[in-house]
Amino acid sequence: MDRIRIVGGNPLNGVIPISGAKNAALPLMIASLLTDRTVTLENLPRLADVSLLVRILSNHGVDYSIDGRRQGEDPDSGQTVHMTAREIVDTTAPYDLVSRMRASFWVLAPLLARIGEARVSLPGGCAIGTRPVDLLLMAMERLGASIDIDAGYVVAKAPKGLRGAEIVFPKVTVGGTHVALMAAALAEGTTVLHNAAREPEIGDLAELLVKMGARIRGAGSSVIEIDGVARLGGAKHRVLPDRIETGTYAMAAAMTGGDVLLQGACAEHLQAALDALVQAGAQVESTPDGVRVMRNGGPIRPVDIVTAPFPGFPTDLQAQFMALMTRAQGVSRITEKIFENRFMHVQELARFGAHIRLEGDSAIVEGVPVLKGAPVMATDLRASVSLVIAALAADGESMIQRVYHLDRGFEALERKLSRCGADVTRISSGG
Repeated sequence: MDRIRIVGGNPLNGVIPISGAKNAALPLMIASLLTDRTVTLENLPRLADVSLLVRILSNHGVDYSIDGRRQGEDPDSGQTVHMTAREIVDTTAPYDLVSRMRASFWVLAPLLARIGEARVSLPGGCAIGTRPVDLLLMAMERLGASIDIDAGYVVAKAPKGLRGAEIVFPKVTVGGTHVALMAAALAEGTTVLHNAAREPEIGDLAELLVKMGARIRGAGSSVIEIDGVARLGGAKHRVLPDRIETGTYAMAAAMTGGDVLLQGACAEHLQAALDALVQAGAQVESTPDGVRVMRNGGPIRPVDIVTAPFPGFPTDLQAQFMALMTRAQGVSRITEKIFENRFMHVQELARFGAHIRLEGDSAIVEGVPVLKGAPVMATDLRASVSLVIAALAADGESMIQRVYHLDRGFEALERKLSRCGADVTRISSGG
């Protein structure tokens, strides 16, 4: 199993290209099941989750091709993938695949909308909380599907097709909004989603669906209207930049000091996190080329944050911000309101010498003058990169185990950091 070795203490200076967003790419890829025409996605990140979803979709009948790199092309530029689901050959998504990536459960919506049936394994447990699928299933039932649970599988049927409906989500759900958008695009009549998620990735999916011929109004707001159409066509779409990757490297730059341009990033997609960085003592500047983050010599100040749905502080940046606060000059409170059990990185950060105590859904972080390098173990995708941020600022050497979590969500992390002066090396399982 690969490990990452980091010798801390070097400020980050340079340019980090931001990849296409994983959280946008996955639903965009799943939307290819809605049509028998070709969907072309540009700027798709080279990630383990993307490769796994390609396999899952191919099981349902999606033919795909990936453009090769052009000579002289930046190795960190996104890939272009062409996907065509001329015929759905299998409406079952098995447990062994769905259990490896929860987002693959969302194939339920396009299979149901296009074929009128789907049999999809329940995702099972999750390291950062239960993340139930009840709201996703509620949305499908409101659109006229019958839902049964049989031996761990959701069996959904709509033999006469889906019908438009009013869907009121009792709480904001990104997954529920994604699946409702896809299903309603082919439902007969008008669907209105109330309390819909407002994340940029929702807007990106809606933009692709509109290019395919869907009729959608209000994406990006809490009320979305969809007029169903009989069929959808092909389209070409560029995946938006990854706001979580952007925030992660922004916090790494603030942690280590220096001056980093996050090339291609969009400040509007994570303004709450950037505002927190400014409060913490970093300088943040939006430029035509991306987002520039600087901290040269000034202290890190303590900041209290509470995670919330967009446009609030993203839960997917909570662990990274906690790593930053371990070096703040004072005490900060980090409150997690989205997922339970999302503080598993606390005990690993403590191995660097961080002072953190838990109080219910809050972590109280007392900043320390120095972190010390240590062997640590990744527990989930976002927690693992918080350990990278801590290691970059720690005295001495750190070794991060189980980095396959990182490979799920961060493309070429070692190369991007090394280019900016970090001492980062991947050690393969045979090394």
